[in-house]
Amino acid sequence: QVRLVESGGGLVQAGGSLSLSCPASGLTFNTHTMAWFRQAPGKDREFIAAIKAGGGTTYYADSVKGRFAASRDRGKNTVYLQMNSLKSEDTAVYYCAAGTPITSALRLASMYPYWGQGTQVTVSS
Repeated sequence: QVRLVESGGGLVQAGGSLSLSCPASGLTFNTHTMAWFRQAPGKDREFIAAIKAGGGTTYYADSVKGRFAASRDRGKNTVYLQMNSLKSEDTAVYYCAAGTPITSALRLASMYPYWGQGTQVTVSS
C-alpha cells in the first residue's frame, strides 16, 4: 500500500519561509517522479514543482520559480519543498504526489496515481 504523508504546513507571515516534507512508503521511490501541487478554496489543483528520479531534474511553475525549491532524499524516501518569500497568494492546501509521467506531462495532476492527504499553508499579509 502506497502512503505519502505531508507535514510542515502552518501559518506564516508574508515574506517568511516554510519547509514541507513528504516521506513515501509502499513504492519504489527511486523510480518515481515526485511532485507538489496545491489547491486554494474554489480553485483547481495547481502544479507547483516536480523532481524526477535518477538525476533529480526539477521543474517549477512560473508562479514559484526562484522562491520554492524541491529536493529528494533517496535514503529517506522523502521529498521536500522549501518555500521562501511566501506571499498571501501561496495560501492553499499543499499535496505531494508520486507517479511516472513522461516529461511533457509531469505538470498534469492526472498523471500521478498516488497522493498524500495534504497540509495547509496559510500566509498572512
